[in-house]
Amino acid sequence: MSNVIATLPAHHAAASDWRHKIKPLREQTAIRDRWLTERLATILPEVMREEGIDVWLVVAREYNEDPVLMSLLPATMLSARRRTVLVFHAPADGEFRAMAIANAGIGIDSHYRTMWNKSMTAEAEETQEECLRRVVAECSPKRIGVNVSADLAFGDGLSHHEHGWLMSALGDGLAGLCVGAEKVAVGWLERRLPVELDAASGINQMAHGVIAEAFSSRVTHPGVTTAADLAWWLRQRTQDVGLSCWFHPTVSVQRRGQNLGDIGASPDLVIRPGDLLHCDYGLHYLGLATDTQQNAYVLRPGEVEAPVGLRRALQVANRQQDLLAAQMVAGRTGDQILAATLAAMREEGIEGRVYSHPVGTHGHGAGPFIGRYDRQDGVPGVGQLPLVPNTMFSFEMFIETRIPEWDDQQVKLATEQIVAFRDETITYLGGRQTEFHLIA
Repeated sequence: MSNVIATLPAHHAAASDWRHKIKPLREQTAIRDRWLTERLATILPEVMREEGIDVWLVVAREYNEDPVLMSLLPATMLSARRRTVLVFHAPADGEFRAMAIANAGIGIDSHYRTMWNKSMTAEAEETQEECLRRVVAECSPKRIGVNVSADLAFGDGLSHHEHGWLMSALGDGLAGLCVGAEKVAVGWLERRLPVELDAASGINQMAHGVIAEAFSSRVTHPGVTTAADLAWWLRQRTQDVGLSCWFHPTVSVQRRGQNLGDIGASPDLVIRPGDLLHCDYGLHYLGLATDTQQNAYVLRPGEVEAPVGLRRALQVANRQQDLLAAQMVAGRTGDQILAATLAAMREEGIEGRVYSHPVGTHGHGAGPFIGRYDRQDGVPGVGQLPLVPNTMFSFEMFIETRIPEWDDQQVKLATEQIVAFRDETITYLGGRQTEFHLIA
């Protein structure tokens, strides 16, 4: 079973305390491109050989990119150029090659061998189709992977028209060797370099810092600030420090003696002393996403901490996280991990749900899903994927419990924390919340 390390509390430092970690854009680009070079040399050949695909083709047109394409391009390329074709050759024995058959793209030559020699299309010695057929044929492939999939969105990025173009360009003989490459796309996207996992801890500290600043008296003004005000503040603050959100943040309120609906149902409610606050927030930095949910308590006059019942609820929520961590064993599917975690929760009398997911290049990333909010019996397709090492997950879940100080009113305490899974160990990246943010 997995061990759990790095259970230190999340730092309650403001976003400004991490501002010196955020590199200028040029330096960010250099870091991302170094990572891409290493990923192409290590992760992709390994994944292709594991799946028995010796040639992988990624084809997309400008502004209609395959979801996997942008993770394969240098950081200075902000889109495909006209039609971009990437060819990856991973023979069982021999040199791995990453090749491009495309119009010029800023920086592509630094990562790919350019196989289409042309200055203007009309003057090219061969058409893009002829070049593609020649390059693939020279690889003598046994199985050609293309991005079509019924179950996995990340492996289904080849558009209808481009699929037809590709099959025509390859010709009948090569087209007959094509198979779905969904597992290659997923493997490429879900696996992370050691240096990426190291960096992810600091990136999550930044996310925690933005939340800590929002859930403080410097920003939240009881009697004045609404939940929607805080949500917009989170997004604006993220932009102000030079980062971006991958979804619009939410802030929710639960209040003693009132049923305000499910989490997120009362965005225009003015925050008051005694309220339990919750946020859901995710940012992007260096090509990696965060996804975090934390909770705050607004102190009533004379209070110096949250009621005992709420503090105990947070301890139970932390215990729920550790029950999931204990089931994170390489080779288990997402559905198996989900079933075992829910069984462990029932044994300990914890009521709630688990709906955790991979995270990485995308916020809702590639890899095994461990439940969904509305699917606690398993998730078709992505729930059957196995857990592999060197991956990141968003531990997303909630507990429901009654609070004695609130006349046994039931509250929902939702948490979400990014973890790394490597060396059969779960690490809470940037720490995790074990105490409420307190707002005076």
